[in-house]
Amino acid sequence: MKNTQYIILALLTVSFLVVACGNKESHKEGDGHSHNEEQKIEENDDHSEGEEVMLSQQQFEALKMKIDTIALRNMSGYVEANGTLEVPPQSEAAITSVVGANVLSIKVIEGDKVNKGQVVAYLSHPNIIQMQTDYLNAFSNSNFLKKNFERQQKLYDAGVGSGANFQKAEAEYDASKAMANGLEAQLKLLNINTSLVKNGTIAQSISLRSPIEGYVQKVEVKTGQYVEPQTELFEIVNTHHVHADLMVFEKDVYKVKKGQKVSFNIQTMQDEELTAEIYSVSKTFEDDPKAVHVHAEIENKKGNLIPGMYIQGKIQTENTQTMALPESAIVKEGDKFFVFSAEKENDDWSFKPVEVLLGAKDGNWIAIQFSEDIKPNTNFAYNNAYYLIAEMKKGEAEHEH
Repeated sequence: MKNTQYIILALLTVSFLVVACGNKESHKEGDGHSHNEEQKIEENDDHSEGEEVMLSQQQFEALKMKIDTIALRNMSGYVEANGTLEVPPQSEAAITSVVGANVLSIKVIEGDKVNKGQVVAYLSHPNIIQMQTDYLNAFSNSNFLKKNFERQQKLYDAGVGSGANFQKAEAEYDASKAMANGLEAQLKLLNINTSLVKNGTIAQSISLRSPIEGYVQKVEVKTGQYVEPQTELFEIVNTHHVHADLMVFEKDVYKVKKGQKVSFNIQTMQDEELTAEIYSVSKTFEDDPKAVHVHAEIENKKGNLIPGMYIQGKIQTENTQTMALPESAIVKEGDKFFVFSAEKENDDWSFKPVEVLLGAKDGNWIAIQFSEDIKPNTNFAYNNAYYLIAEMKKGEAEHEH
């Protein structure tokens, strides 16, 4: 009986030890699993430098990715000013006719590029023919009177001719010469070759030519139309010297001066920012509104810049600059903000997240600071940051599975 009690006690002790050891092992395994899960979550929340998004060249072009180094911008210390694109007076030309005539043919349409001296239209009218015949008669008469003058001069010099006849011949010749020269000048204004007229060749039409190189801005006539003298028929504009013409209000005039930089957008090209430098500040005020004209030469001309386009600009009056990127280049993930560095790898593009701290905002631009130093001349994605972070998350999920 006593032996039986010892055996039961020994079995209970062994059972207790087995259960205890089993619980201990189970607890250790559970602890290990929980720790791994927490570590995995932390790793998912914190984007390491090893993570990247790869885009093929085809994807890069389809997304219209914009790549550039970090921009330095004035996020404060500027004067806002609106205006239009304009060209200087010497870059505009109005083509008119100096005589009344009918439009025989038109050789250009709006938007055509023309060279200096290029024919834009032909005109015809009986008056044009009459002017040539008048010149031919005046030229022939002047030649006749010249010979008479030379004959009278010889007689006068020889002492056999009267002074009165010589003086009369001289006066008639001078008058005829002035008449012929005047008519010749008129024909040259009409682009008529007077040498041909002298030989009896009469032009049936005249040409209108562009006085400058540029683009046809307006065509104000139709074929067959009669046009009065000095009527504007065509307008030519040379856009090579198109510039920003900004209006600065009286309260801000004292801040603006020659040499300051201007950043501006065109209403039809909101995604493109252009820069310019002030080369002239007007010294007189416009009445309505009371503001002065500020002219700035555009430094990075892009697209089809047409005079008259409305622009919104900012004149930089202070030189304090900071690193900044467009809003579309920055993405928020949790409580952190990231941008993407960009690097070409053979035919593909590699994008890696880089943590940044945000500063002041100015329009679509945000000032940034990097948490860690970056290499000089590092390129960054200027757009599609949310697409890149989504692609990176997709890659992480596929890697986990």
